[in-house]
Amino acid sequence: MKQRTYIWLIISAFCILSFTDLPAQDKNNFEISKNIEIYVDVLRQLNLNYADNINPGELNKIAIDAMLNKLDPYTVYVPESQLEDFELMTKGEYGGIGALIQKQDGYVVITEPYEGFPAQKSGLKAGDKIISIDGELARDKDTPEVSEKLKGVPGTTVTLIIESYGDTTQKVIEILREKVKFPNIPYYGMIGDGIGYISLMQFNPNAASDVQKAFNELRTENNMKGVILDLRGNGGGLLNEAVDITNIFVQKGQTIVTTKGKLSENVQVHRTRNNAIDPKIPLVVLVNNNSASASEIVAGAIQDLDRGIIIGERTFGKGLVQHVTSLPYNSKMKITVAKYYIPSGRCIQSIDYFNKNANGDNDKVPDSLISSFKTKGGRTVLDGGGIIPDICIKPVSFSQITADLYANNYIFDYANKFAAENTEIDAPGEFEITDPVYDDFKLYVENQEFNYLTETESLIERMKKSAERESYLLAIEAQLDTVDSLVKEEKKKDIEKFRSEIEELLLMEIVSRYYYQKGKIIATVQHNEEIEEAKKVLLDEDLYKSVLDGTYKKSDCDEE
Repeated sequence: MKQRTYIWLIISAFCILSFTDLPAQDKNNFEISKNIEIYVDVLRQLNLNYADNINPGELNKIAIDAMLNKLDPYTVYVPESQLEDFELMTKGEYGGIGALIQKQDGYVVITEPYEGFPAQKSGLKAGDKIISIDGELARDKDTPEVSEKLKGVPGTTVTLIIESYGDTTQKVIEILREKVKFPNIPYYGMIGDGIGYISLMQFNPNAASDVQKAFNELRTENNMKGVILDLRGNGGGLLNEAVDITNIFVQKGQTIVTTKGKLSENVQVHRTRNNAIDPKIPLVVLVNNNSASASEIVAGAIQDLDRGIIIGERTFGKGLVQHVTSLPYNSKMKITVAKYYIPSGRCIQSIDYFNKNANGDNDKVPDSLISSFKTKGGRTVLDGGGIIPDICIKPVSFSQITADLYANNYIFDYANKFAAENTEIDAPGEFEITDPVYDDFKLYVENQEFNYLTETESLIERMKKSAERESYLLAIEAQLDTVDSLVKEEKKKDIEKFRSEIEELLLMEIVSRYYYQKGKIIATVQHNEEIEEAKKVLLDEDLYKSVLDGTYKKSDCDEE
């Protein structure tokens, strides 16, 4: 009976929608009404006649998701059951214990407690294995399921049974949940030679005031010659925060971004509203492939207005604007309503979701449709695919041994072992992986019987199979075995050959055990290629000017 009532509620809702006045010019009016009627009748017939009971809510969610999958990935339906995760995504806050988790060997383990939040304050550490949650065994549960059980209303408690790394003793920990809110700026400070550094991880509420506060503090307390705004890995957020952050460096009244959509209310011009805090200080914005949306508004506006220099990798290329609208039964929908255009007039959207190719897929904007625009000072910039930095730095490609050591948790586990054996380390900007530490790591890896397959070994194996299939194996097997032996012998040197990149990951992992997220950032800024390049540019007045006046020879970010 409840199910039939649910169906008729859906029918009533759809009927109301079908008779809602739509714009007279909307040629899809008849198609919308017709297909709503068909959809409702399909659901009704299933409920009346299907051989087994159906779950209307689940089928409805599947149908909506399938429909939206034909559009862009940012237009999504959010049922009431997923609202908490949606709030986390849009506001950067949730009720819970404040820790990153991942599944390892059948159990979910703590990988990183957030400093100052319940997990860390209750003594949880990276490597702690979750045995049970509120009396329910956690073994073989997936990470999302455990995550849901750890979340909850702030002020409520959750009881965990934990087994710490390297210890078989189990202990009971009762944790009081709190509102967990990620900081917009996990770290800011001076990084030598009079250069200020601000790491902005998200554009959630108060991001602009946080950046302004950090900038003012650095400028007031130091003889600051230039500043680096690090937007690497920042996937974006609130558009108004992006405009206000740009306003810190750009004078009042400048157009920062224009949104253009089908409806007139989605056509808006966003300008700086206040006097700039500092319109002249040399500025570098760091970006990478994961800098998107609001990050691209800031970087693009700074570039278009010739206010600073962009360094790093080509950005993601998300030039679409979403609005969130409320739906019945406490559900929501995030809808792409417009594209955004930065001051030069270019849109930096990289994928054309609105026009499919011959295979029905979405393509990147083709080179033939990419247009050139001019910055305020006359430099040429392009649309059609993210922000192209003024100075490009290629991303680091890790070797196979480094990738396998990291992906298979050897570095993670060694950091846990190290932390269990060492109560303290030097400050994050001073701690180093010494020879004894690295030798101990190598011994640990050896004792764990670590092995990995190189691309060369895979190629030799494929050659053997091909040779056997084509009846060449008898003639060349001995030579292939010799090559294979030489590769395996050379592979033993990899852990030393690639020490610098292994050390980098090892250092970050160990430092995070003592100084958490902030310490990890401090440790990495000391020897980072992009930051070193930014400092060089900020301290070289002629180089800085040559980039902004267009005389600097720019490299192609897409060169291999």
